[in-house]
Amino acid sequence: MTLPLQGITVVSLEHAIAAPFCTRQLADLGARVIKVERPEVGDFARAYDQRVKGLSSHFVWTNRSKESLTLDLKNPDAMAALRKLLAGADVLVQNLAPGAAARMGLDYATLSQLNPRLVVCDISGYGEDGPYRDKKAYDLLIQSEAGFLSVTGTPEQPSKAGNSIADIAAGMYAYTNILAALLRRASTGEGAHIDVSMLESLAEWMSFPMYYAFDGATPPPRNAASHATIYPYGPFQAGDGGTVMLGLQNEREWKVFCDVVLRDTPLATEPRFASNAQRNANRAALAARIDETFSTLSTDQVLARLDEAQIANARMNDMAGLWAHPQLKARGRWQTVGSPAGELPALLPPGRSNRWQARMDAVPAVGEHTEALLREVGLDAAAIAALRAAGAI
Repeated sequence: MTLPLQGITVVSLEHAIAAPFCTRQLADLGARVIKVERPEVGDFARAYDQRVKGLSSHFVWTNRSKESLTLDLKNPDAMAALRKLLAGADVLVQNLAPGAAARMGLDYATLSQLNPRLVVCDISGYGEDGPYRDKKAYDLLIQSEAGFLSVTGTPEQPSKAGNSIADIAAGMYAYTNILAALLRRASTGEGAHIDVSMLESLAEWMSFPMYYAFDGATPPPRNAASHATIYPYGPFQAGDGGTVMLGLQNEREWKVFCDVVLRDTPLATEPRFASNAQRNANRAALAARIDETFSTLSTDQVLARLDEAQIANARMNDMAGLWAHPQLKARGRWQTVGSPAGELPALLPPGRSNRWQARMDAVPAVGEHTEALLREVGLDAAAIAALRAAGAI
């Protein structure tokens, strides 16, 4: 089985989420990903928590199928070894502090002299220029700067996303830009420089609320898990305490909802609820009417009525519910990967092909592949021992 990126070597100076998430996608497709870490401690995301058999949940998620190389890049011999790796690599990904890679001579202008075919992808909070270039950027801060918090939460309180949405956005745009650069290189022979910012990535994902507020118009209000402008569209409680999400899209569905789900056909033409605008304006009254019916039904009964009416719906799962989701099980999405703590369950990446299955190799220990990689670039036992004695690996 030939994976799409088999034969591609990626070197990554990465930490936290955005760059590791990008490079894990590349590894999933068969690229060899060499993760450069600090000696002994490694990527600081390794210490975020100990939720997965003593390993960090963030790290396990974003670092399978990689090789770990520990190098202290302040050591000239360690830097020389890295440059040997880069001379034969296809891609460099880095999300170090703003300007750090350039100060070490790891910018595209310098590296393209060493390896003209190299694709260099720099991931940062705000990009390589502009007035915010040197600002520190964490996921929550970018959620704030990109306006995400202003439209997420309750009317009284803004809320962050429950996952690292800005990091994920930046990681995915880095991934797709790298794929595009590799495709272009196949016909031109040229490497490329890619500058991905977390702010620009999340701003793209914010385009609907931006256009909704076009030219000074009122932005969409925060409505917790309900839709800002369509009703009923959001969470409703069943009589057994479960939560059901449902969404109506048009007047035909509203009539069927009243008839089949609420079993109250006259409600469909009641003036207060006769159009989406009226339902939106009279949310409290309609919510009370829906609750009146749902409170007499179990979660499964509510879902059954919604399915019968062909109204879009979902059960609000917690994490245990997602681990046990029958659709993921039925489609064989769970695999196992190795790790320093033993075998762990892991989801196959989205997208199922008839030509390949994603690579699902182990999560590496800190520096697990250091000696083998240094031997690959020509260092002998004495040179490796000297680096170890100096604390450079």
